[in-house]
Amino acid sequence: MAPAIIIPASGNHTATLIVAHGLGDSGAGWAFLAQQLNAKKFSHVKFIFPNAPQIPITLNGGMSMPGWYDIKSLSGINAEQDKDNIVKSQQVFHKMIDAEVDAGIPADRIAIGGFSQGGAMSLFSGLTYPKKLAGIFGLSCYLLLQKEFQQFVAEGGDANKETEIFMAHGSDDPVVMFEYGKLSAEVLKKSGYNVDFKVYQGMGHSACPEELEELETYLGTVIPATTTTAPSQGNL
Repeated sequence: MAPAIIIPASGNHTATLIVAHGLGDSGAGWAFLAQQLNAKKFSHVKFIFPNAPQIPITLNGGMSMPGWYDIKSLSGINAEQDKDNIVKSQQVFHKMIDAEVDAGIPADRIAIGGFSQGGAMSLFSGLTYPKKLAGIFGLSCYLLLQKEFQQFVAEGGDANKETEIFMAHGSDDPVVMFEYGKLSAEVLKKSGYNVDFKVYQGMGHSACPEELEELETYLGTVIPATTTTAPSQGNL
């Protein structure tokens, strides 16, 4: 796995944002987000854009590419899933959050999110993390291992029951069907989670300016600037 792309806070580091890319992409593919967000509004935020390992993807004829888990089928939201790699990637994200906490950033000042496969991993990893996070977002994605999800949540103590969750999906997504995202949001809401599900008419499997603007508003709410003193970033 290639090292994560890390963009230090331009000001006093008091919050961290972890953003996970989708299948076949890389951390560099989403690093633009650090430049696109209002520089003054997020000067206190350290950005981490991790890179997934190269793994064989069954749906792509076994070809190896950057992926957080194998995709064996897109036949349904509960089609066979790669539990082993999902759990392995979950632990990677948990350790990433742990490292920030160990460096002095409280868990409730850390947000995690991503796009497509990265969004799915962010939902799964964030909601199963044993400490309350600042925020969790998933773009064009779905909830992994739905039949076993509550078991993983219980193991983490359900610390993120009240965490604000931002989910967004294009109505015309041909890769991760809109219904998968909608159903995932409904499942989480019925389980008592605080989910805001946004729909972008006509959008495919991508991001749009309106979506990124709403994401910025959301992030400004969950990891706002603070006067709290944080440790030096000399360890970067």
